Amino acid sequence: MKNAMLLLVTFAVSSLTAQTQSIDVETSSIKWIGTKVVSGSHDGTLNFSSGSLTYENDVLSAGEFVVDMNSMVCTDLEGRYKKKLEKHLKSDDFFGVASHPEATLTISEISADADGNYSAVGDFTIKGITQSIPFTLETTDDALVAEVTIDRSKHDIRYGSGSFFDNLGNKAISDDFNLTVTLKL
Repeated sequence: MKNAMLLLVTFAVSSLTAQTQSIDVETSSIKWIGTKVVSGSHDGTLNFSSGSLTYENDVLSAGEFVVDMNSMVCTDLEGRYKKKLEKHLKSDDFFGVASHPEATLTISEISADADGNYSAVGDFTIKGITQSIPFTLETTDDALVAEVTIDRSKHDIRYGSGSFFDNLGNKAISDDFNLTVTLKL
């Protein structure tokens, strides 16, 4: 009985210090950029479906996010070229959005520094494949901002990848794509 009471008190105290807050999916953002190996790039945005951050004693301790892959748009093109690229990125050549309409991120490790910023490791699941990727979360006045580099070849995104195909020449697309993620509560 004594151990049960101690467990109950411990749970109650930890529940009081941990707070989970939903992100504002309307003002939070994901900006992406993909580059060709020789030259050129495309950029665009994605939207969050949901997300939350957990704080313990006012220090970020966890986070979970869901990205709507159908929301992917290209912002550097217009007209039919924009529509063509968006359709191609959503196809099985790239993100296979019909089969994988969501991507997720779960922060698996996190530690704060003296400036209020965080070093983190996130488990990114894209096309049903999870990879752990380190990144830094910078604290601003009204948001947390992360710059993340993801190796698409590790998520079985093969189109134009020198990791899977030889002799692509100037048609090769970099395996790495970059995200700027802004989280607002």
